[in-house]
Amino acid sequence: MDQLIGGGKPSAGKPGAPAGDLVKDTTTASFRADVLDASMQVPVIVDFWAPWCGPCKQLGPIIEKAVKDARGAVKLVKINVDENQELAAQMRIQSIPAVYAFFQGRPVDGFVGAQPESALKQFIQKLAKLGAGEAGPSPIDEALEHAEAALKEGDHEAASAIFAQILEHEPDNLKAIGGMVRCCIAVGELDQARHFLSQVPAAKANDPAIAGARAQIELAEAGQKAAGQSQELRARVDANPKDFEARFALAQALFAGGEREGGVDQLLEIIRANRAWNEEAARKELVKFFEAMGPTDPLTLSARRRLSSILFS
Repeated sequence: MDQLIGGGKPSAGKPGAPAGDLVKDTTTASFRADVLDASMQVPVIVDFWAPWCGPCKQLGPIIEKAVKDARGAVKLVKINVDENQELAAQMRIQSIPAVYAFFQGRPVDGFVGAQPESALKQFIQKLAKLGAGEAGPSPIDEALEHAEAALKEGDHEAASAIFAQILEHEPDNLKAIGGMVRCCIAVGELDQARHFLSQVPAAKANDPAIAGARAQIELAEAGQKAAGQSQELRARVDANPKDFEARFALAQALFAGGEREGGVDQLLEIIRANRAWNEEAARKELVKFFEAMGPTDPLTLSARRRLSSILFS
């Protein structure tokens, strides 16, 4: 696992862990008490190591010193993977040393491999700020930002890799699931997109991230049906502007093909000419476009204004 974030500076004056309880060894049986429960008070760093591991021997004394220097702002728990293989498997430890940081019962950061003392100090300082309530965006939020940026730039491979990393930490992260769905759609893997969507609990099905991803799948499927027919559909619309069936299919094809504004224009034209057509199908499809694009997308905002102007003029 690559480190998601690091950096920061601890604040003085806020009590942390007792000085005598800063570094300890633990086992699978006491993991909940020593790590999850303890992390409700201060961030807890977990060092997975083994006696035969050379890099572990290098990292151990450095990280212990850095934790003690933080004067109670963080704690360190050491776990021998040879003696706690079940726990190591549950945490998906594939190489050591592996370091995870927990706060409020959740993993918030981590890295694999020996690190220089300067990097460890930054890592611990960032956690100390988190524990003091002074941290900025969480590691997960920062990773989501990077993934969204990659997706926007069309780097679907990088975006999906980051979303996958987030899901390793938080399998139920709805934004990451929605992001994976959008990555799959972008490369034409609709079956895989539906697979990710199927993992969402029914109670969370209407979350904006999931609703948007679901709308994108539905639009992609509709667009596939109309794929290759854009020219024919345009000809039908040009010949008969009131051929709303052709205009509706053209809107789907344009949107699925990346011509989002063109698709929006076609639906708005149907609504302007005959809002009630096919039980307001054009308006309902436009709402689906909005869900797929997201509420803050500039095209969503401008299209909503145009829709309001038509409906209330």
